[in-house]
Amino acid sequence: MTEPSAKDVKRWRRYLADERAEAAVYRDLAGRRTGEEREILLALAEAEGRHEAHWRRLLGDRVGMPLKGSLRTRGLGVMARRFGSVFVLALAQRAETRSPYTPESGATDAMIADEQIHAEVVRGLATRGRNRLSGNFRAAVFGANDGLVSNLALVLGISGSGVSNNIVLVTGLAGLLAGALSMGAGEYVSVRSQRELLEASAPDGSAREAVHHLDVDSNELALVYRARGMSPDDAETKASRVLENLSSEDAMAAESGVHESVGTGIGAAMASFCFFASGAVIPVLPYLVGLEGVVALVVAAVLVGIALLGTGTVVGLLSGGPPVKRALRQLAIGYGAAGVTYLLGVLVGGGV
Repeated sequence: MTEPSAKDVKRWRRYLADERAEAAVYRDLAGRRTGEEREILLALAEAEGRHEAHWRRLLGDRVGMPLKGSLRTRGLGVMARRFGSVFVLALAQRAETRSPYTPESGATDAMIADEQIHAEVVRGLATRGRNRLSGNFRAAVFGANDGLVSNLALVLGISGSGVSNNIVLVTGLAGLLAGALSMGAGEYVSVRSQRELLEASAPDGSAREAVHHLDVDSNELALVYRARGMSPDDAETKASRVLENLSSEDAMAAESGVHESVGTGIGAAMASFCFFASGAVIPVLPYLVGLEGVVALVVAAVLVGIALLGTGTVVGLLSGGPPVKRALRQLAIGYGAAGVTYLLGVLVGGGV
């Protein structure tokens, strides 16, 4: 191997520091989990340790004093130690997809492949966390966003019509209460309906008990699997295997499927009500503290803009997408809706 240049050494030392920091992130996350997830995270940390050893071998005597990991990786480490949440996994997923090793001559093909697979492993773990959050958290995030957009549009529309500040304030508070109640009731009905549909699709307990008494030759259990979407041949194979191992864990129960968590009706309704109200109160705050006219409108728009950027960032992090892009999209949608409503208010009321 040719003698590495000073740029190579500097780059490799940075890789070494990042691999060490990433291994620490996975170990910290593993410390907050149990069972299979813990084992997977420790295996990822071990893989990052192998990559660290590779760069140590390449550097040899040039390894020097340990460097700190990149700001991004150190930030992940702080979050992993403090929270250990799905947000960290979502950020780690994005970090793994941006592996710098593809154009790197010093990295092996195995290391490049490792990084690509790590992204999928972390994506799977992050998906588990997203599924656990999907019910009440979904209601909370979208409730807050709806409150921000709808009440800002309402307040700006009424203000554009030229009415007094008192009317704007009363209208904003009425919109807050009406919207929160509507969101809460709608979320309750939605979640309850979804849970009832899922429960109706679950196998009946008496059918599981009947498996032990089925005629092996007729093998009607295959019909169950065909009804669930298997091909006739696959259904026959699966059913035959089940009937040959009736003493094992109930296969029908195992085949029932793992439904995505949808939360509870009451929990989703409360989350939606509270977060809609917390979002809807922001456009009203300037009027509550006595601001008037254009000043109140500008302050309301700025406060809502900051909040929309926040909710967009959260959605981006959880979805594994670019948080800045998601935040700007939320801002554009919110301001667009509010701007249209304000112009309609001006047209109807003759301007302020």
